[in-house]
Amino acid sequence: MSTFRYLVDDVQTAIDFYTDMLDFEIGEKWGSAFATVTRSGITLWLSGPETSAAKAMPDGRVPKPGGWNRLVLDVENLDALVEKLRESGAEFRNDIVVGPGGRQILLNDPSGNPIELFEPAG
Repeated sequence: MSTFRYLVDDVQTAIDFYTDMLDFEIGEKWGSAFATVTRSGITLWLSGPETSAAKAMPDGRVPKPGGWNRLVLDVENLDALVEKLRESGAEFRNDIVVGPGGRQILLNDPSGNPIELFEPAG
């Protein structure tokens, strides 16, 4: 199993997004500070501002959501999922792009963490 950690602004909002929109299942929840969600052998740790993962580094930098490293989710019908997400008000970083391996788009979770939705060529 693979585990990833995303810093999020609000744990419950993140849980709702991942379970309602991307078919994750809730694993554990520790108050408003931390939760886990799972899908297809992936465990995603959702760490709120109160967790140790969000504490300042020795040089003063504070970890925050966003960036460009991302979780990649294989999907079967990219167009239908993008339409569903757009209708819900989800934010995308780009439009669908086509490459030699398939089609992809970058979706932001409610805290601005990127998720690549990828439909393999075939």
